[in-house]
Amino acid sequence: MSVERTFFVAGAVFALLAVAAGAFGAHALGPRISADRLDTFEIAVRYQMYHALGLFVVAWAMGRWPGGAAPVAGWLFIAGILVFGGTLYTIALGGPRWLGAITPLGGVSFMAGWAILAWTAWRAAT
Repeated sequence: MSVERTFFVAGAVFALLAVAAGAFGAHALGPRISADRLDTFEIAVRYQMYHALGLFVVAWAMGRWPGGAAPVAGWLFIAGILVFGGTLYTIALGGPRWLGAITPLGGVSFMAGWAILAWTAWRAAT
């Protein structure tokens, strides 16, 4: 499978899982966990969906501007979903709060991915 297709498939799978997690949070978790923990869960779902959609953008950019750094952005988005979302989901479900110290690494991964994607488009336009 091409890397372009890999990011497209990953985007679809992460989007599917975000919808499932959102439904789980609204219908199963809502009555069982505190409002603060539910908010944390919802933040994880939201950022997972944003970056699942970002993976579609990466796949498109790879086709539009081959040879650019878009694949790096895709891997950073995947890392960000796993680290940022993974730690927030775990904390929301009762995991250790010290994982919150790791969460920003996922956020940095997201920001770096968007910066690299912008750089890819900028370089291709010149």
